[in-house]
Amino acid sequence: MTLTRRHFTAIVLATALTGAAGCNPAPPAPAAAAVAKNEILWDTYGVPHVYGTSTAAVFYGYGYAQAQSHGDEILRLYGESRGRGAEYWGEPYEATTRWVLTNGVPARAKVWYDAQEPGFRANLDAFAKGMNDYAAAHADAIDPTVRVVLPVTGVDVVAHAHRLMNYIYVASPNLGGEGEAPLVDASGRPVDPGYTGEDGSNTWAVSAKKSASGHALLLQNPHLGWGVNYFTYYEAHLVGPDFELYGATQIGLPVVRFAFSQQMGISNTVNGMMGSTTYQLALRDKGYVYDGQVRPFEVTTTSYKVRQADGRVVEKPLEIRSTVHGPVFTRKDGVTVALRVAGLDRPGMLHQYFDMVTAKNYDAFTAAMKRLQVPTFNISYADRDGNIEYIFNGIAPKRASGDVAFWRGLVPGDSSEFLWTEVHGYEELPRVTNPRAGFVQNSNDPPWFPSWPTEIQPDDYPPYLAPLSAESMRAQNSLSMMAESGSLTLEKMMELKLSTRSLLADRTLPELLDAARADRSPDMQAAVALLGAWNHDYSADNRAGLLFEEWAKLFAGPSFTGLANYKVAFDPEKATSTPTGIRDPAAAVKMLREAIATTKKKYGALDRVFGEVSRFKLGDVDLPGDGHVGGLGPFRVITWGPLDASGKRYPQHGETWIGMIEFSTPVKAYGLMSYGNSRQKGTTHRSDQLELLSKHQFRELWMQRAQVEAHVSERTELTP
Repeated sequence: MTLTRRHFTAIVLATALTGAAGCNPAPPAPAAAAVAKNEILWDTYGVPHVYGTSTAAVFYGYGYAQAQSHGDEILRLYGESRGRGAEYWGEPYEATTRWVLTNGVPARAKVWYDAQEPGFRANLDAFAKGMNDYAAAHADAIDPTVRVVLPVTGVDVVAHAHRLMNYIYVASPNLGGEGEAPLVDASGRPVDPGYTGEDGSNTWAVSAKKSASGHALLLQNPHLGWGVNYFTYYEAHLVGPDFELYGATQIGLPVVRFAFSQQMGISNTVNGMMGSTTYQLALRDKGYVYDGQVRPFEVTTTSYKVRQADGRVVEKPLEIRSTVHGPVFTRKDGVTVALRVAGLDRPGMLHQYFDMVTAKNYDAFTAAMKRLQVPTFNISYADRDGNIEYIFNGIAPKRASGDVAFWRGLVPGDSSEFLWTEVHGYEELPRVTNPRAGFVQNSNDPPWFPSWPTEIQPDDYPPYLAPLSAESMRAQNSLSMMAESGSLTLEKMMELKLSTRSLLADRTLPELLDAARADRSPDMQAAVALLGAWNHDYSADNRAGLLFEEWAKLFAGPSFTGLANYKVAFDPEKATSTPTGIRDPAAAVKMLREAIATTKKKYGALDRVFGEVSRFKLGDVDLPGDGHVGGLGPFRVITWGPLDASGKRYPQHGETWIGMIEFSTPVKAYGLMSYGNSRQKGTTHRSDQLELLSKHQFRELWMQRAQVEAHVSERTELTP
């Protein structure tokens, strides 16, 4: 079924009348039904419900399912993580090949695989075998260009996870001057990488005392690229003999990162944890200067292969130089740097995630978290006992001095003063559990305002851990909505989740319009009337949003995060209401005059309907879009790409997986995978949820066996 606000009211009202009240202890979570056989039940949205008689059998089925839904792209990612992308597919993959080889990803993956606890290593092997068995049984379904990667192994699974976490999330290839193959949006257009950080994810966790039903609530809401790449999310339901999980994760990973069960759930948001440092080297006499001495580079010589257009494969030498800091790169600007990445001695990220999301209670979850193997991400938690928690998680180097700005730049590499060798322990990271406000939230903002009033003080932590800077407009919108919402129902959470309101417009438009009314030119008066009648929502039918977008680019910069033109600066004591106002009204009116001309030239009119220009389009499905980037303030995030030849634009990043859970008995869960759950050639599940996205509707997430059986479109019997 799909869920609208009208349908949702009756469901949640019934829950409120019959569910537990207040903060009384929750009854025991319902026990998972015995799994009779190994199988996948595919529902009508292409979601695999994997049932296994053992944990390894579930991993096997999960690998099988991922191969069926995303096999071509996963095999390509695994080939890249082996350091053989250029060998398999030619010169476009050469930079990625050099990046993973120079950083030792394939070799370290073998070491990490061997270091796994034997039972979990068997699970990784089972996941890989599931992919291999699908490919063997359905050879024609796999693109011929990626079959060369087969068979895959547990080492490939580890290598892909290692590359994704440590050498994409933590250490961007651009820091080393190499550069990945460009990301593309759903229509194949290059993605502007400048948006990938700020618009990374939303999350809320609401405690039992703030929930109207007395049951904790959780929102999972990552925003990453819509193109085919390592950020693509996959939805699945996994049921084993002693665990059950539902949620989403990036393709190729054997664990569900955005997961919930009958007992608990977690969400992740990108936190910019500075787990890597780029050191600028002082070169001298074929070596580098360190503490006043010239040291020779450690040099390793290897090679890699590159497939040519005519099919020939040529071998190229690769000299890997290293310093006391790490491997050496020459950036595109000619600067020679060394890269140091924390956590390369911690192989347990996948196992920790699995133990986190299968935890039977808060203490078991915390015990898993304390291993500190997951190198980055804010983690938000909620459970059936009513607990909630926010953790600024990651492997954070202990630095002797300096702030975030210093360590994000080129750090001097000629002194041991700046060489870190230890990391912070779990207890030293910002964290809040069951805050008085009854909620935690994060929208990729620094960790200082997980609730309001905040219970975390920046002065208690070193200045290099995270900046004390202005919250983004999206983060302030999130914080305000939670703080001002009163007692929350699941219906109300859904309504707030869909907010397209521009907080930047709330903060600036009144003063802008007051100043602009003095200009009696027809164009200015038309703009004043248009903007004055706007409700500040980036809805599909609004006519003022395009004009305001063009003005806001001038006022706050292309990412809408500039602060120089506000009258009142950001104040941490007023984190939900500043910055605000306009410092120079005359300059702002001049910006509006320029925005009027740009809007008319770009869109053909001052008042084009937003959803006519901004489209949710996949294949033949082409629907009105809404929402916008977080810098403007909407909680419903969509980063719109450039206009095409027809004058339309499409999502580059934004709403991907959405999961909304109430920890009742059994749990109630609703969600959406905006861009569909499969991208294999011939799939019917690429654009089948796009209309729901456009209409602000959500699907019920089927967990009960009877629900699944009622919506089965395909059955796959498994022989692990």
